[in-house]
Amino acid sequence: MKTTTFARGETFTPKWVHISAKDAVLGRLAARVAQILMGKHRPIYTPFVDTGDFVVITEAECVKLTGNKADQKVYRHHTGYVGSLRERPFKEVLAMHPTEPIELAVRRMLPKTKLGRHMFAKLKVYAGKDHPHQAQKPETIKI
Repeated sequence: MKTTTFARGETFTPKWVHISAKDAVLGRLAARVAQILMGKHRPIYTPFVDTGDFVVITEAECVKLTGNKADQKVYRHHTGYVGSLRERPFKEVLAMHPTEPIELAVRRMLPKTKLGRHMFAKLKVYAGKDHPHQAQKPETIKI
């Protein structure tokens, strides 16, 4: 009888992956990045072990939305006080904080646990072309 083998955190060494968000669709990019952060692209994927890779995303200000979503999408959060629902349109968020739409989309696709927060910490998003992770020699992936 075969036994199931589980990945162990101490025996796994993560790789670094570079993705350019230029002309990428936000949802498709976020879904692919979430898979890489969780480790679902590997045959040794184990749900309760972090087997994902580090992800560096550059050119975050060039991300796109399909259809009319660029005009209609609204980011909402509540401050906790009565009647204090705050809304910001996508274009305003992209202009003020170009990395925030990608970070929010990826964070919401990861597990809502301690492990999910640990996975999200391995995501590095930058607005421009340059990033300080050249020493890790990230492998470039085309989305």
